[in-house]
Amino acid sequence: MSSATDDAARWAELFGIAAPPGEEEQSTRRRGLLGRLKDSLTRPQQAISPQLAGVFAHKLVTADMWDELEEALISADCGMDATLALVEELREEAGQGRIVSGSEVAPALAKAVKAMMAPEPPKLEIGDSPTVILVVGVNGSGKTTTVGKLAHRLSELGQRVVIGAADTFRAAAVEQLAVWADRSEAQLVRQAPGADPGAVAFDAVSSARARGADVVLIDTAGRLQTQRNLMEELRKVGAVVSKADPTAPHHTLLVLDATTGQNGLSQAKLFGEALPLSGVILTKLDGTAKGGIAVAVNRELGIPIVLAGVGEKLEDLHPFDAEAYARAIFSGPESAETPR
Repeated sequence: MSSATDDAARWAELFGIAAPPGEEEQSTRRRGLLGRLKDSLTRPQQAISPQLAGVFAHKLVTADMWDELEEALISADCGMDATLALVEELREEAGQGRIVSGSEVAPALAKAVKAMMAPEPPKLEIGDSPTVILVVGVNGSGKTTTVGKLAHRLSELGQRVVIGAADTFRAAAVEQLAVWADRSEAQLVRQAPGADPGAVAFDAVSSARARGADVVLIDTAGRLQTQRNLMEELRKVGAVVSKADPTAPHHTLLVLDATTGQNGLSQAKLFGEALPLSGVILTKLDGTAKGGIAVAVNRELGIPIVLAGVGEKLEDLHPFDAEAYARAIFSGPESAETPR
């Protein structure tokens, strides 16, 4: 999809809701969003393009070329499993005569990555009110900012949103959410600094049920995935939410900083052991050579990437577009080197 209207349609499709009247016109005023997404995704490519450019510059397919491609994908944090699968797929295409030069590797690689990442568009269905979404992640991943952006976008889609400020250990996080709640006309549920995070989560769900809200976004405390006591506390937050609504949480989203590289895979594994993950929100994709971690998480853990953050502005959070991602990260520079 290439237009802003398509971007609105992607948001509505992601949540399984109809875009409200006027959303198409509003999206037209934001025309160019996906263009900026593509531009942002191109920047990390520049960091890995020397290796990929070397692959794409081969005049003929050689054994060395496949070794170079493998090294390039591993350096981009695609993970060994995904890397071997992608290289083997392209080798087979070359064996069948469909790839005869390095320049033909670029579109074939992008196509293979897209097929591996998103056989079907991910879903975060908004069902019976309220739908409770836990947002988890380590400190510094952009978790609180992402909650604010998500609240803003849901509000634009006509959803009544309640934000639970359960990161009670960071007063700055609560104040930051207060600003986001005001921007998105969402209700903020908060308690005093240091309060029990589970109590905040419970109050947020209870308040949403009483007010007939559509969505509850709960910003949990940031924690390292290796801190067992804090991960156990996260499990307790999930259990407390279930007391307020036996069907909740309906979705648990991990905010993953794309710059963390392979550590992101460890985060996804251990957070997934604490609570079943519905998907990953990949942030800071515009400033890293490690964007391949999305492939590793999806391939090795089977967790879909649902949203991509490519900047600090309100509009810089997008439904994950596997095709745009694959083309921007793995298609190589537009001006290839002279074939050799």
